Amino acid sequence: MTTVLAYEEEPLLQDKKADPRARAIILGFECLDSTASNGVTNNLVVYLQTVLHGSTASNAASVMTLYGVSYFVPIVGAFIADAYLGRYKTVLFSLVLYLTGTILATFSAFLIERQIICYAKPCDSTNGFNSILFFQLGLYLVAFGVGGIRSSLLPFGADQFDDRNPREREKQQQFFSWFYLCIDFGVISSGICIIWIQEYVSWALGFGISTLCIAVAFCGFVLATPIFHLKVPQGSPLKSLFQVLVCSLKNVRLELPMNTSLLHEDVYKFSKLEHTDEFRFLDKAAILLDSEAEHSKKYPEVCTVTQVEEVKILFRLLPVWASGIAYSAAYSQMWTTFIQQGTAMDTKFMSISIPSASLSTFEVLCVMALVLIYNKLPKIAIEPTKLQRIGIGYFFMILTMAVAAFVEMRRLESVRNGDVISIAWQLPQYFLIAGSEMFTYITQLEFFYDEAPDSMKSMCTSFSLLAISLGNYLSSFIVTLVTALTGTGGNSGWILDDLNRGHLDYFFWSLCCLSAVNFVAYVAFAKRYKLKRIIVEL
Repeated sequence: MTTVLAYEEEPLLQDKKADPRARAIILGFECLDSTASNGVTNNLVVYLQTVLHGSTASNAASVMTLYGVSYFVPIVGAFIADAYLGRYKTVLFSLVLYLTGTILATFSAFLIERQIICYAKPCDSTNGFNSILFFQLGLYLVAFGVGGIRSSLLPFGADQFDDRNPREREKQQQFFSWFYLCIDFGVISSGICIIWIQEYVSWALGFGISTLCIAVAFCGFVLATPIFHLKVPQGSPLKSLFQVLVCSLKNVRLELPMNTSLLHEDVYKFSKLEHTDEFRFLDKAAILLDSEAEHSKKYPEVCTVTQVEEVKILFRLLPVWASGIAYSAAYSQMWTTFIQQGTAMDTKFMSISIPSASLSTFEVLCVMALVLIYNKLPKIAIEPTKLQRIGIGYFFMILTMAVAAFVEMRRLESVRNGDVISIAWQLPQYFLIAGSEMFTYITQLEFFYDEAPDSMKSMCTSFSLLAISLGNYLSSFIVTLVTALTGTGGNSGWILDDLNRGHLDYFFWSLCCLSAVNFVAYVAFAKRYKLKRIIVEL
């Protein structure tokens, strides 16, 4: 008897019922991880400038390099997790690096502070150069540790659910939302507590709190080992990928059989991927010649339909992933041009001075509130699919950029009239981008995990995070390009140090158009996307 289901089994190290306590521990872990990582990195440029007295350019380069490492390491970590170590061991090894890095950074900050305090007299056994060297080493260990955890913690948490149970799958969907809330919790808690302590009490104490958070996370993770649901690594995903590509090229001159059931498949495998008609040229990798039939197991020069379909999944995911890069380029404006726009406004609201950068906290709170409300809403008969939810988020980004452009037009008009508008005008665009983030980023993590082949769960999840990083780089390129193109021929340019002389509204309208094009392209691909379907032999 053959049944088509929406899940795929993986071999387990521990074949036991999923424990809800494991999920709670992983969520608590992420709260501590996010608090610690944001506590170390979010205020780092200030520390490099005010304490270590680095130049503006070198400070920016150092911080960007660390961010780049923390976003690119997940790809390597995900490959190692999927192919060799498994997600549990990858998280554990990353925790060791992470904790070692925070200890080094904290100890070095203490030595540097001691060097400053006793600057007027000799300090025994204190070497400023060595302290800075150890601090830099600690930061890179933190970056590698954070990257390793990003690669595996979320898919490891999703592993704690029984995919064969519909109720468990519904709880798994909520888990992705809660996990994202934990990330936002770390942003807020570090901003309120750790960063304030660093600037007004002691940098060493602030880094020490981050170290304490990771130490608690490490102890909790190790102690919870007996209740975790572990899955074995599936072997190198690249091996199967290259095997399909090589075999399809080798058989490029062969004709595909009219009956797809004649393509090679492992009849002894419990669950298999259903054959699809897309990318038919890859099906040639599964053509089984008569001379190969007898020796197909001993000499695996022919691929199975499941192997071919796993490669097709990657091909289908590429356009969705690429659209996330363009989306992230627009989203990153919240941390750059939105803040610059706010600084040119009246930052007093109801007699309270509000730094423009603090509105990002309002956005985070909006995301948390919207996620809680969305999860509490009663289920409707026709619920949006994951692809539809991502599309809704993309549409909200169009509205966000349009509102930001309108606000900037209104601000420039008020400047010409000798007035300054309130920073409260920015609240709608921050609320819209919060709604966009909720529908897009959370759902993308869930979608990439669900659609990824079993041997690439961690890797595909990490690629969704990589799209955010590439989006930031794309945003920097767009700003540089716009500045170069609009500042020629006697024109002052759109993005100037003095925004009152520029046209930031034109820049926002350009991003609105880019988001619209990205939305249309995404919808075209999403309509044709075929979800992964599993055939289970009962």
